[in-house]
Amino acid sequence: MTDRLSGIAAFVEAVDAGSFALAAERLNLSRSAVGKSIARLESRLGTRLFQRTTRSQRLTEDGNAYYTHCVRALAELEAAEAALDDGQREPAGRLRISMPVLFGRRCVTPILLTLAQRYPQLTLEVLYSDQRVNLVEDGIDLAIRSGELADSAGLTARKVGAQFMVVCGNADYLARHGRPHTLTDLAQHTSVSYTRAGLVVPWRFNTPDKGQVEVKTASRINLNDIEAIRDAGLAGMGLVWMPRWLIRGELQSGQLIPLFEELPDFSIPMHAVWPQNRHLPSRMRVLIDALVAALPAALSRDAG
Repeated sequence: MTDRLSGIAAFVEAVDAGSFALAAERLNLSRSAVGKSIARLESRLGTRLFQRTTRSQRLTEDGNAYYTHCVRALAELEAAEAALDDGQREPAGRLRISMPVLFGRRCVTPILLTLAQRYPQLTLEVLYSDQRVNLVEDGIDLAIRSGELADSAGLTARKVGAQFMVVCGNADYLARHGRPHTLTDLAQHTSVSYTRAGLVVPWRFNTPDKGQVEVKTASRINLNDIEAIRDAGLAGMGLVWMPRWLIRGELQSGQLIPLFEELPDFSIPMHAVWPQNRHLPSRMRVLIDALVAALPAALSRDAG
């Protein structure tokens, strides 16, 4: 029965997508796996569902009729699952969540703990990692990702907040080296920068006249941990480009002094991403809703 349903899902997705390759992307499978699944389905039915050429594929008459029945059957199954899910008194079951280490620990975990208190039948498994995971292969229900989504094939995404960035330095460093007044002045300053996969991440700004610009600084110390970068900034080792949520206390106390406050805010979007699913369980809905409701306030530029 499982193989039957698997073949039907691949068949319907191939029709909807218009190609085996795109269906494979949406299902997070290889093109070969989709092709074999449909071939087994055709063998079991004893008929060809697709008329294939080297350049195109189209449904046969039998395939068209079978597609109509399959769509109706899948809709009935989804409606049944939704009715069972919505009929629960409260969200229940396991959620496996992946997120960046520091951001997840500081910003997301408090939201998850509140959610767990509210819904005691939820089971949460949280994986902290700065490495990008494959949601399907690693069995992840939802991941938090930072920055623009370069490749979201087979995934659904929703923006859940933004990290507002600021350049700052401590009073001792600024007394010794002076305060930069333009972005061009940064070339004359030492910086402590974030490195990812061996590459120094450039600092980005929004400007009134040129829009978004990138500045490559003369970074003498490059670290792949933003808490360590904050500590280096507090020690006067150079200017740092940091998310405000991490150094809110240091900015308020004057331990770190913000620079270029006259420029428009630059922020890095944060997204929740999860595998595409025709039916979203209630446990996923309450998780996503909780992130959307709480994270923007936690990351607000002016949050206290």
